[in-house]
Amino acid sequence: MSLTNIHIRTIKKQDNASIAKIIRDTLEEFGANHPGTVYYDASTDHLFEVFNTTPNSIYFIAEKDGIMIGGAGIYPTDALPTGTCELVKMYLKPAARGLGLGRTLIEKCLQAAKEMGYIQVYLESMPELQKALSVYEKFGFEYLKAPMGNSGHTGCALWMLKKL
Repeated sequence: MSLTNIHIRTIKKQDNASIAKIIRDTLEEFGANHPGTVYYDASTDHLFEVFNTTPNSIYFIAEKDGIMIGGAGIYPTDALPTGTCELVKMYLKPAARGLGLGRTLIEKCLQAAKEMGYIQVYLESMPELQKALSVYEKFGFEYLKAPMGNSGHTGCALWMLKKL
């Protein structure tokens, strides 16, 4: 697979089941399907509704030749400091990894965050997702000692923040 013919667009209602499957399959693949993660979060099955009804949020879907291969978004998670959003639900199918698509989605999310007036972006992750963590580090995300906000994802043990 290559980055040619990849289309990135905002989420549609009919995307809910496919992106939920990508998210859960990825967490299973890396043994990160722990309680307290998006794996068990009911909102994972209704991302269109979550993002469509929440101001200052957006979720992007990546497709290749009309087939969904991943997604990522930004969201104003409860209790985050003013001007802070969260990079959320950044997941790719295995064949879509290693091509630079993750970087492209992160860049798109960071640009959208800036356009919405956010000044920093927070994320939560897990040690099992090492490749994603290295990409976040390359973007300038720095590790925090404790979580911010109230995502409800107590199964995440790593937290990072990037100033825009």
